[in-house]
Amino acid sequence: MGVSVLELDFKDPVKRKRFVKHFLDDLSSMEYMLREGMFEKGINRIGLEQEFCIIDYSLRPLFKNMELISRLKDDHFTTELAKFNLEINLEPRELEGKCLSLYESDLVRLLTKANKHAHKLGGKVILTGILPTIKESDIRIDNITPLQRYYALNEVMTKLRGKDFEFNIQGIDELITKTDSVLFESCNTSFQIHYQINPELFKEYYNWSMAISAPVMACTVNSPIFLKKRLWRETRIALFQQSTDIRNGETTFRDERPRVFFGNDWEKAGILEHYKENLSRFKILLSREIETSSMTEIKEGRIPSLKALSLHNGTIYKWNRACYGVTDSKPHIRIEARYIPAGPTIVDEIANTALWTGLMNGMADEYKTIDSKMHFSEVKSNFYKAAQAGMSAQFKWKSAKLIPARDLILKELIPIAKQGLINAKINTSDIDKYLGIIIERVKSEKTGSQWILTSYAKLKKEHTADESISAITEGMYQRQKIGTPVHKWEHAELKESKNWTSKYLEIGQLMTSDLITVGPDELIDLVRNIMLWSNIRHVPVEDENGIFLGIISAELLLHFFDSKQRLRWEEVEASEIMEKDPLTVSPETLTIDAIRLMRQNELSCLPIVRKDKLVGLFTERDYIKFGEQILEELNFHKGLPNRNI
Repeated sequence: MGVSVLELDFKDPVKRKRFVKHFLDDLSSMEYMLREGMFEKGINRIGLEQEFCIIDYSLRPLFKNMELISRLKDDHFTTELAKFNLEINLEPRELEGKCLSLYESDLVRLLTKANKHAHKLGGKVILTGILPTIKESDIRIDNITPLQRYYALNEVMTKLRGKDFEFNIQGIDELITKTDSVLFESCNTSFQIHYQINPELFKEYYNWSMAISAPVMACTVNSPIFLKKRLWRETRIALFQQSTDIRNGETTFRDERPRVFFGNDWEKAGILEHYKENLSRFKILLSREIETSSMTEIKEGRIPSLKALSLHNGTIYKWNRACYGVTDSKPHIRIEARYIPAGPTIVDEIANTALWTGLMNGMADEYKTIDSKMHFSEVKSNFYKAAQAGMSAQFKWKSAKLIPARDLILKELIPIAKQGLINAKINTSDIDKYLGIIIERVKSEKTGSQWILTSYAKLKKEHTADESISAITEGMYQRQKIGTPVHKWEHAELKESKNWTSKYLEIGQLMTSDLITVGPDELIDLVRNIMLWSNIRHVPVEDENGIFLGIISAELLLHFFDSKQRLRWEEVEASEIMEKDPLTVSPETLTIDAIRLMRQNELSCLPIVRKDKLVGLFTERDYIKFGEQILEELNFHKGLPNRNI
């Protein structure tokens, strides 16, 4: 979440006022350091942050980040919002020589170390923008990392929101849901890149970073599936914005900005004005006790860390974020790209680093005035097009003419990136290797998202969504271990999911979720026809708010038409004959317990309910299909043939 502090307090008004004074003091200190030329210049330094997921052997989230970090005993690792995530912070390096291949080696070493210790906890680590196997039941407040700063952040954001966080994301499928915490944000796993700049050129570099965001994201997308829904090619963009949106909807006519956003206009001034606007536009969410003012530190000959400014900046999640830091007793300004997802492999991530840092370092003079060559609305539109469509997007670039992402990257941006890396004296073999990966990925349009979606489409023809997602997740893990870039990956296959029994542990993995329901006042004649038309034997009844009321079975209809009530069948409504308050279970109920419940109560259908709302049915037909799948996979794992009749 970008918050790394020891003490947080947003309730005490006295402490809060002291914090605001420190923030104003930080701005004065920055102004002084800029005026006196104290900021580091003439050096191109980069840095990387690698977020990753921890999963168990059944490919589900493993909520043991605190146990893992205590085993690692390595300052490179730090916590994230949820118990199934960690982050690696790599030391900054000058953009020169073999820095890219050295970063690749660093990540291989550190992720191998994390994987080794995760195995001791019954799990492993995986790089993915959004973990495909995550379930809504995993995203609950119990699974927040047990540190005060995360509890405080969740408390203040939910308080400011005043109601549940709502999600509505449309792609091939549609996700509509809501939650009472910010924990949905933790489903996003990023690979963040930092690039140090001369502060006098902040406006030019920041505007350039926004202009290149769309094409860079188009070829790095890796997050197309969330909660078994195929949404955007980079679903993280919509999910992160909606999971941290504390606007309460009561200021409809105000142009209030979300805390996660791309921007509303080109940057028109310098870094100091940028931070002043942040303080003006965004409420202070968190505060902390600060012992010494930053101006006092300067007078004593020390470089201040600007703690108040940095804390507040860490709660504003711009996709291109300006950051202040101190390296070797020298203050600096850097730009952080936050929209690039984790994965699909380490080598893909370093290729993404080569592309973005090459573009930043290769900004030609003509692009220093990019704000005069493009309307900002076009740049912002490009960004969301890239998030939704990936390599299929078309962009506006320096003219009114639309240009395909493929052409823009290959013809315009790759040459700039290459020249930028040459200017930085990056090792020639590294330039060829990493930009070569980008070129081949773009030419083939085989991004991480495309691999996931194509694999899913092939698997889903013959297997359930859970089976398909399980195979994709295991396939992703195995290919990451090999390290071949994603454009060379073969499609995932079901047999790759070694822990096949895990796919059947919970009844929610086997239920039918494509349901036909009726309201309580529907005529039973309609119910009867629905059963005939759809070849089904059970029709659930729910009210206008989606609350599950009961169920009508074919047996109930037969009993009705065999009784005296059949004489008034044309006026009888569903609520009169439905089975009220039937036995139900949650999606997390163990399959064996659900089947045992059905057998003991002689049920032909078991409704699956969460928070009084129907999410699926498990019927005798599903049970037969389940039995067939179990036998087929037993034969497969024993090397026996499955004969087609």
